[in-house]
Amino acid sequence: MHQPEHTVAPPHWQIQRWFEAVTHCERTAEPYALITVLTTAGSTPREQGTKMVVTPDRQFDTIGGGHLEFKAIALAREALANAAQQRTNHQQLHAFPLASALGQCCGGAVKLLIETHVSHQQVVALFGAGHVAQALIPIIAQLPVQVRWIDNRESLVPQHALPANVQFVLDDSPTGEIALLPADSWVIIMTHDHQLDFELAEKALKRPDLPYIGMIGSDTKTRRFQQRLMAKGIAESRLGDFYSPIGESAVPGKLPIEVAVSVSAQLIQRLHSSQTNSTASQQTQQEYHDA
Repeated sequence: MHQPEHTVAPPHWQIQRWFEAVTHCERTAEPYALITVLTTAGSTPREQGTKMVVTPDRQFDTIGGGHLEFKAIALAREALANAAQQRTNHQQLHAFPLASALGQCCGGAVKLLIETHVSHQQVVALFGAGHVAQALIPIIAQLPVQVRWIDNRESLVPQHALPANVQFVLDDSPTGEIALLPADSWVIIMTHDHQLDFELAEKALKRPDLPYIGMIGSDTKTRRFQQRLMAKGIAESRLGDFYSPIGESAVPGKLPIEVAVSVSAQLIQRLHSSQTNSTASQQTQQEYHDA
C-alpha cells in the first residue's frame, strides 16, 4: 500500500550526504549544482565518483576540501546564477592540475563535472486540506507547477497516491513553512481556522519575494484582514499582492468544485502572464546583446 508523504523536510543541519541534499532540493524546488569528481590522476584528495551538492547559500558533502573544493563551489554558484538567468540548465567540465593550478601538495590532477539543476516550474504552496483544497489539487496538479500541500490535521493526510508534482506536508505549525518557500512562490490560504489564515497571510506578506498571496473568504473577512494586516505594519501597497477573495470573479458558484475552478482560472491567467513577461524579457536581453 502506498504510504503518503506527510513529513516535513529535514532541517538543513540534518542533511549530511550529497544524495540527501539532492532529495531535499528536488522536493523543495531549491536550485542546486551537483559536483562530481569525474576522473583522477596521481594523488588526489578524493577518489573518482565522489560528489557534493552546492546551493546558492550552502554546500553538502565534500570532494576533499582545500583550494579545489573552494574553487569548485565558486564555479558551481556562478553556474547556478547563469542557469537561473538563462532559464536553462548546463553541464560544465573543469580540469585542475592540483599542484600548478591550485597549489595543493597532492600533485595529482582532477576533472570535475558540474551539473546545474534549476527548476523553472512555479512553486505553489497550498495551506489547508479541506473540501475546496481537495477539489483544487487534481486540477492544478495538471499544470506546470510544483505544489506543496500543507495542513496540521493528521486525519486529512491523503490516503491515496498523489501526483508526482504534489508533496503533502503535515506540520503542527504551518506558519513555519512560509520561511521555507523558494523566492517567487505563490501562496494559497484556505485553512479551517481564521486566525491561522491571518497568521499565514501576515508572514507571507512580510516576505517581499512572494508575489501572490491568495486567500479564500468573504468580502467582509477580507476587509477585516486588511485592516488587521495594516495594523501589523503591512504596507498598503503590499496588499496589492493579497488576492482575497481568491479566484476569478467571472466563475460563479460556492460549491467546492466551483471555487476550485475559479482559483485554477486565476492561477492559469498568472502562469500565462508570467510566461509572456519572461519571453518579452528574454527578447529584450537578446536585442540588447545583439545591438
